[in-house]
Amino acid sequence: MRFHREGWPTLAVILMFNGILLWVTNGFLPDWVLWPAGAVALLLLVGVLNFFRYPHRTVGGGQLGDVLCPSDGKVVVIEEVDEPEWFQDRRIQVSIFMSPLNVHAQWAPMDGEVKYTKHHPGQYLVAWHPKSSTENERSTHVIEGPHGTVLFRQIAGALARRICAYMEPGQHVAAGDEVGFIKFGSRIDVFLPLDAEVKVKMGDVVQGKVDVLARLNF
Repeated sequence: MRFHREGWPTLAVILMFNGILLWVTNGFLPDWVLWPAGAVALLLLVGVLNFFRYPHRTVGGGQLGDVLCPSDGKVVVIEEVDEPEWFQDRRIQVSIFMSPLNVHAQWAPMDGEVKYTKHHPGQYLVAWHPKSSTENERSTHVIEGPHGTVLFRQIAGALARRICAYMEPGQHVAAGDEVGFIKFGSRIDVFLPLDAEVKVKMGDVVQGKVDVLARLNF
């Protein structure tokens, strides 16, 4: 288990806050206050370490056409929708909701070339809101692989204020490469061809980089 690089600034702020809290408590407040203040400081530290954890994982899948889950979380949407940003046609949308307790890194769902990536500023509706996919702050990425093309979208939630993406158009990625991180509650939308075989069902709790989300037909 490692600590993700995106967490260092937040960890520095928490350590500074905890130091000031304990200094003030120890120097200016009654002794009994030190115990609850210490508990608060410990909870904040453990929370940050847990949120920015980055586990070692073996890449899953392995069969031709496999599309991996790009993130941890719970499957909350599986439906046929219009996708207007890139494909401009009907696609299968699979959405994964990430709670603050999930690992918040994202991984490439398959091998291929990055054809498109774009960040959109927006609102901060709760991540499970139907309009969060089109109105929240989000980053859209399209990967073209040997067996098809997949779009996935990082979507900020009500608490998220920063989406990090590590891909550029023309870049080649391998399934399981780390490609992004979203700070705090958020969601991932994946758009698949209509003939794709979805391998997850509503309510499934999935692991990014490990579990197979779908299989492309070719």
